[in-house]
Amino acid sequence: MNHRPLPSNALFSVPAAAATGLLLFALTVSQGVTPPKSVADEPSADKASESDKPTEAVATLAGGCFWCTEAVFERIDGVNDVVSGYIGGTDPNPNYKKVCTGQTGHAEAVEVYYDPNKRSYEEILKIFFKTHDPTSLNKQGYDEGTQYRSAIFYHDEAEKKAAEKFIEKLNKSGEYNRPIVTTLEKAEKFFPAEEYHQDYYRRNPTAGYCKAVVRNKVRKTNREFGDMLKK
Repeated sequence: MNHRPLPSNALFSVPAAAATGLLLFALTVSQGVTPPKSVADEPSADKASESDKPTEAVATLAGGCFWCTEAVFERIDGVNDVVSGYIGGTDPNPNYKKVCTGQTGHAEAVEVYYDPNKRSYEEILKIFFKTHDPTSLNKQGYDEGTQYRSAIFYHDEAEKKAAEKFIEKLNKSGEYNRPIVTTLEKAEKFFPAEEYHQDYYRRNPTAGYCKAVVRNKVRKTNREFGDMLKK
C-alpha cells in the first residue's frame, strides 16, 4: 500500500470524533503505552486455520523398479513431484550399479510429494497397492532381489499406523490369495537416483522395459484411477 503524508490541516478536515481518536493515539504513544488492538486487527480463526494447513507432504514407497512406481504417481492429480532413489540400506554412497547387486540393502523407491488437501495418504496407499504385487517377496515380475522389495518407509507414527491399518484391511478383504509381505520400515536418508533415472518413462517411452513393463502399469493406473488423473 502507498502511504501518502497527511496534509498540514488534516486534523481539521476530519470529523471531531476521528480527530479525538488521533489525539488519544498520539498521547498513548508519547507516554509509552501501546494502544489496544481492535477486533479487526486480530486474524480470524478461519484465516489462521487456513494458513496452518500444510500444502505438501511426502510418502516414500518401494514397489519394484522405481521407473514403474514413478510413472504411476506422476499421473495423479494432487501429486507435485516424484523422485526416484534409494533407501533402507547401509552403504553411505549408494548408486545404481551397487544397489543392483542387492548387497547394499537399499530398495529402489520413490518419494511422492503431494498436496494433502487434494490427496490423502490413504489414497496414495490405495494407488501403491493396486499397481504392484504386494504378496511377492523381493520380486516384481522379472526383477528379483531385496532391492525390488515391496516396502513402505514411514515418516512418523501416524503414517505407520495408517499403513498397518490399510494392510490389515487388505488381508481381511480376500482380494489376494496370499498374505501381503510389504514391509514397514522407518524412513531414513533417501538418496536420489542418478539424473537419467528421473522421469524415465516420460523420457524413454519406447525403451524395451518401458514398452514391456512400465506401460502396463500406466494403463492399469488409467483404468483404476481415471477420476484421480491430472487433466
